[in-house]
Amino acid sequence: MIQRDENRDSAKLDSSHLLLFVFSKLRIFIIVGVITLIISAGVSLVIEEKFESSVIMFATTQSSIGEAFFEESKQGDLLAYGETEDAERLLQLLNSNKVRSQIITNHNLDEHYDIDLKEVGSRTLLQKEYNSNVGADLTRFGSIRIHVLDRDPNVAKEIANDLVFLVDSLANALRNERAKNAFRLAKESYNQAIKEIEDAENELSELHSHGIYDFEAQVEGLTAEYGRAVAENNMRGAVILKADLERISKFANKYNKQTNFLEPAYEQLATLKKRFDLMKVDASTQLPSSLVVDFAEAADKKTYPVRWLIVVVSVLSTLSMTLILLLIVDSLKVAETRSK
Repeated sequence: MIQRDENRDSAKLDSSHLLLFVFSKLRIFIIVGVITLIISAGVSLVIEEKFESSVIMFATTQSSIGEAFFEESKQGDLLAYGETEDAERLLQLLNSNKVRSQIITNHNLDEHYDIDLKEVGSRTLLQKEYNSNVGADLTRFGSIRIHVLDRDPNVAKEIANDLVFLVDSLANALRNERAKNAFRLAKESYNQAIKEIEDAENELSELHSHGIYDFEAQVEGLTAEYGRAVAENNMRGAVILKADLERISKFANKYNKQTNFLEPAYEQLATLKKRFDLMKVDASTQLPSSLVVDFAEAADKKTYPVRWLIVVVSVLSTLSMTLILLLIVDSLKVAETRSK
C-alpha cells in the first residue's frame, strides 16, 4: 500500500515537473510553433492542388452467353451482380499494364505530367506518377471504386470514365478470344461430322442404285418367297429368287456398317450443332463486364492538399520533437552538474 502511494506521488511529481518544464520553455515553444506554422502554411500553399473524380460500379457474372440462350438449365444469370471473385478479376484488369498503357496513350499523360520519355528512367517515373494518381479499390459493399486525382478536374473525370470503357473492352476481348478458340474447335468437329455423314449417305445412295433399300426387310421377303417357290415346285422362280438373295447378300456388310453408323451420327451431329451455335454466340457477342452505378463528374472542389491538416500535423510534430530535444538537453545538463 505504501509502495503504491509512493508510485502515485512519483507520477504526480513527474507530471508536475513536465508541466513546469514546458512552462519554463514556453517562449521557445511559441517561437518554434509560429515558425513551423508559417513554413507549413507556405509549403501547403505551394503544393499543387488536385481534384478527384470517381466511378462506382459492380462487376457482372462471367457466365456463358450461349449457355443462357441454348441450355435448358442455366449455369448463371446474365442480369445478376457478380460475386467477390468477379470483382477481384475486374480489379486485376483495371490495374493491368494494358489498361495503364492505353490510358497514358489516350490522354498523353507523359506530356500532362511533364515527363520526357527520352530520359533514362522516365517510364518508371511515369508509371509511379500514374499509380499515385489513379487507383481502384474494392469497397465493403462489393462494388469497385475507381478514383483519379489530377490538377485538371475535367482530365480526372475523363480518365475515370475512360477506365470503365477500356476495362470493359479488355474483358470482352479476353472472353471472345477464348470463345473463338473453342468456336474454331467446335466448327472443325461439326464440319467433320457433316462430312462423315455425307460420305455414309453417299454409300447408301450407291446401295439404293443396286436396289438395296431395307436390307433386312428385303432378305426376309425374298427368303419367304424362295421358300414358297420351292414348296410349290416352282424351280424357275426359286432360281431367280436365290440369285437375288445371293446378289444383295454381297452388300450386307456395307449396308449394316453405314446404317449402324448413321443413327448415332445424327444424334452426335445435333449435339455438335448445338455446341457450335453456343460457341458462335460467345465468340461474337459482347456484354458489359460491369454495371456502373455512378459515372465520374468534374469536381468543383479540390481534394488535395488539405492545408489545415498539413499545418496542424506539422506544428504538433515539430513541438513534440522540440520537447524531446529540450528534455534530452536538460537531462545532459543535470547529469553534467551531478558529475561535478
